[in-house]
Amino acid sequence: MKRAPRPVLYAVVLLLALTSASEAAADDGFGPLGVTAVAAATARTARVGALFAADRGSRLVGGHFCTASVVHSPRRDLIVTAAHCLSGTGELVFAPGYRDGRAPYGVWKVERTYLPDGWAKGQDEDSDVGFAVVAERRGKRVEDVVGGNRFVTGAAIGATAVTVTGYPDSREVPISCTNKPTAHSRTQQRIACPGFTGGTSGSPWVNGDGGVVGILGGHEEGGATADVSYSVVLGAGAAELYRDAVER
Repeated sequence: MKRAPRPVLYAVVLLLALTSASEAAADDGFGPLGVTAVAAATARTARVGALFAADRGSRLVGGHFCTASVVHSPRRDLIVTAAHCLSGTGELVFAPGYRDGRAPYGVWKVERTYLPDGWAKGQDEDSDVGFAVVAERRGKRVEDVVGGNRFVTGAAIGATAVTVTGYPDSREVPISCTNKPTAHSRTQQRIACPGFTGGTSGSPWVNGDGGVVGILGGHEEGGATADVSYSVVLGAGAAELYRDAVER
């Protein structure tokens, strides 16, 4: 089961009860480790949103297929997601804080996308990170409305716990889980969090300092099971792509 960018219905099993194995608090204080639950509507989760085809902008329910989040940039108009969410998908819109068919912070048109050469030329799983610029809306830029997390490269894997927040395509609310990533390979990292099915590709992995240190995707486009997810290790290639996006 790949985290394909097109809607596929999955049964999502969320662990809502704490177990003895997950009672330790996360380093960043976001909650117990390895437990997935519906994400609360907060200023932090407002920066995470769902991606839709542009023709679904006025009828959002059931139309989201990937997750993205706002990252800080000088022009305050940048979102990050998995590269496979931006490949061959036509015109897109982004709804930060999307919940139950409503877009409380508006629906934002994707104007331009940035994909690494490794993905654009060969869909290299080690390049599965992409950025998109969203247009102004009512004279404001998206980061002015919901804020943005820092995009961090070169972070040590598992140095702190991270919180992953995303939108399964079978649900109309975001889910969230905190745990410590581990190395899968030199270029890929993984995290054990249940319930991250199709639609969660592009979910940000945010550390306690508000830095995005991973993007759900990469190996097997995010993972072959709902309980273990992957991300490219954000290194020099991701840093160069970010620079291309902000220095346009």
